Amino acid sequence: MQIQSQFSLKRYNTFGIDAKARAFIAVNSVDELRQVLQDHNHEKKFILGGGSNMLLTQDIDALVIHVNLKGKRIVQEDDDFVWVECQAGENWHAFVLWTLEQNFGGLENMSLIPGNVGTTPVQNIGAYGSEIKDTMTQCEAMKIADGILHIFTNADCHFGYRESIFKQEAKDQYIITSVTFKLTKRNHTIKTGYGDIQAELAKNEISQPTIQDVSRAVIAIRQSKLPDPKELGNSGSFFKNPVISKADFEQVQQKFPEVKFFPVSENQVKVPAGWLIEQAGFKGMRVGDAGVHKNQALVLVNYGNAKGAEILALSQNIQNTVREKFGISIEAEVNVI
Repeated sequence: MQIQSQFSLKRYNTFGIDAKARAFIAVNSVDELRQVLQDHNHEKKFILGGGSNMLLTQDIDALVIHVNLKGKRIVQEDDDFVWVECQAGENWHAFVLWTLEQNFGGLENMSLIPGNVGTTPVQNIGAYGSEIKDTMTQCEAMKIADGILHIFTNADCHFGYRESIFKQEAKDQYIITSVTFKLTKRNHTIKTGYGDIQAELAKNEISQPTIQDVSRAVIAIRQSKLPDPKELGNSGSFFKNPVISKADFEQVQQKFPEVKFFPVSENQVKVPAGWLIEQAGFKGMRVGDAGVHKNQALVLVNYGNAKGAEILALSQNIQNTVREKFGISIEAEVNVI
């Protein structure tokens, strides 16, 4: 393990922001992680995973610890289910593809989401009708203060929409080292009712889709709408889809009858943030090297040399304009550093 000073984080965040870490170290095992925490007990620390859900608006005046733990293993299985533990540093999409190669079902709707496995419970990531909370049984996390490993069950994580205990009560207290998923081996639950999945399957004349078919459909949809971070810096969906009361929604619907929505419960409605942003006139907008993607208004992009502060300013302009036009507040899904 080697600590590097004034280390550029440009390759370690999907926005491609050229911020610097005062000090940087990559850890490749639980023992290395514990050792670094002990050796730098009183030093300010910043934990870095895949860098896919953050916007760096400044240099990091801390020891940046890059969690690079690799590996996956089957810990238990029966005729119907398999429990797979995956280390935190594994790429999420690569892991999803591996599960599909084994014909393990449950993660296919979350194909092509950027980032690493260790950060998926923090955000309770989700797409096309699936969320981490649907399949995660537990995660292992190291307490930063003492290096002791703790097990968090699904219930312990207090999952909500893009929420978990790791963003609330336990924020900045733990580092997730591995995540265990319960996946199906047969009788897979096929979810095709969300977004454009059914249309994509129909286009390919697939009437009885497999989990692999669903994954391919999701990948095709995402690639048609979302830019590859390796080619155009971005962090996927920048904003959460707002959930508002039915009464508030009805007021919006009176003014904007064409408003898109998804019922969440008897009293709540989810409104697509992308639709709100597009209607507010931001889709495809560019301010210097900061912009809103031309195919998906939910995605903010770095066209080359944008500073994090410039992308943040654009996001705040979007939030203010949407609030003024629709009376709806949209929150950032991305962590602003």
